[in-house]
Amino acid sequence: SRAAAMKHCFYNETVGFFYNNSRKELTTYWRTKDVLVVALGLTVSVIVLLTNLLVITAIIINRRRFHYPIYSLLGNLAAADLFAGIAYMFLMFHTGPRTAELSLKTWFIRQSLLDTSLTASVVNLLAIAVERHQTVFTMQLHSKMSNQRVMILIFCIWVTALLLGLIPSYGWHCLCALEKCSSMAPLYSRSYLTFWAISNLVIFLIMVVVYTHIFIYVKRKMTRMSKHTNFHPRYKETMISLVKTVTIILTAWLLLRGQELTWKPVKSSSCNVLAVEKYVLWLAEINSLINAIVYSYRDNEMRSTFRRILC
Repeated sequence: SRAAAMKHCFYNETVGFFYNNSRKELTTYWRTKDVLVVALGLTVSVIVLLTNLLVITAIIINRRRFHYPIYSLLGNLAAADLFAGIAYMFLMFHTGPRTAELSLKTWFIRQSLLDTSLTASVVNLLAIAVERHQTVFTMQLHSKMSNQRVMILIFCIWVTALLLGLIPSYGWHCLCALEKCSSMAPLYSRSYLTFWAISNLVIFLIMVVVYTHIFIYVKRKMTRMSKHTNFHPRYKETMISLVKTVTIILTAWLLLRGQELTWKPVKSSSCNVLAVEKYVLWLAEINSLINAIVYSYRDNEMRSTFRRILC
């Protein structure tokens, strides 16, 4: 009976009950700050949706040029960012005073959408890193990976993202252990958020190692090849361009989304986590816009395709 009492769960409680337990503010009326956050969030979400739709459309329309594996992965990254735009838009329609009206199921859906989109983005970036590593070390401009393998890789990316995003809804929460609830996400267990953050950071660190290896290899290769007269300048130009593009994307991800991984598992109110929550989420949303902008700026063929679509 003691074990049963200790394992008491609060499935029939309201969202407000868990916010009070975690001491997270839950407003019942619209403040000026809430209106501004929602207005700005919806505006950025619409821009994210449109820009990433443009990337996906460009790849579909110009598929004769963009049939290589790298463009399939870039298109999948755009799909992940598009999904992020949808997730943030859903959040904007279910935040502020509306949070108190949410059922526990709707609250879990809101959070799962955000976590799944972020995980899909970082795992896709890892897949791009592996593809670039393969092409550079085989001295090719594009990978010879078959379409079937690319589809399997994309499938694995989304399965991984969905598993990490949906785990809390199926048991790894704090509805049966209130003392383990997070301050940032009052229905989530801090242990899950720590696991989720570490998993994403480990993936990012693997990417850093992969690209560091590529940088060192390319630098040495360029030094040796420049001594030969048959060195093709286009190879050097392409490799440098790809390395720069990926560096920009990784740096943007670390600066804009890395903060969310750091803050989510934190419990202590002394860090004033809740005061920066909206700021961190807004930065993470901006990252979904950065990737599409980087593609249009760095890739000449993609840029010309964008012009064709828009004009």
